[in-house]
Amino acid sequence: MPAEALQDLADYIAEKLEGEVTGTSFMKDELVIHAHAENIVSVMQFLRDDKECQFHILVDICGVDYPERTKRFEIVYNLLSMRQNNRARVKISAAENEIVPSVTSVFSSAGWFEREAWDMYGVPFSGNPDLRRILTDYGFEGHPQRKDFPLTGYVELRYNEELKRVVYEPVKLAQDYRNFDYVSPWEGMTDIQLPGDEKGTIPPHGWTDTKKGRAKNAAS
Repeated sequence: MPAEALQDLADYIAEKLEGEVTGTSFMKDELVIHAHAENIVSVMQFLRDDKECQFHILVDICGVDYPERTKRFEIVYNLLSMRQNNRARVKISAAENEIVPSVTSVFSSAGWFEREAWDMYGVPFSGNPDLRRILTDYGFEGHPQRKDFPLTGYVELRYNEELKRVVYEPVKLAQDYRNFDYVSPWEGMTDIQLPGDEKGTIPPHGWTDTKKGRAKNAAS
């Protein structure tokens, strides 16, 4: 259960920001504030400037993808108040291609955080002075933290000796599709028992004893 003072702060914020926030909750005894995306700038400014809040530090902005939701993206703003010794998270939801107001006018550090959310999830922020990729390459296609982004990606790059430059090519898988048994991390090591293989099927020739160099526990 949250401390009484933190519950009082949650009630205070909900009262002062009525109509701008949808409610408050607690996650591991930390305050979570649920807000409307269109009101995020005024909410963040209140949390920074109000004497009861004084959340002067924006620690991070991160995203979460819930493809099954109508508004699939959740943007989370992590705040810290050194004066009040409190932490808070502000959460908003955004649909695909929905434009979210930038909070760089409130916290200058938001610039890079919003760029990361754009790069990883494709969430656009209006008012960000430099909204471009920050972790992936300029020619990267898609947004790799989305749940529907393929693990292999869409393109691969390599240095072409003939052209003397980096070239982009469609991803080519060097092997046919295989069914993995999820038992051993080394699919090619079929006769060596690794941690976790105890629950797997013993090969007909048994496991190879790596210490003595012979098969053991052969299937009857």
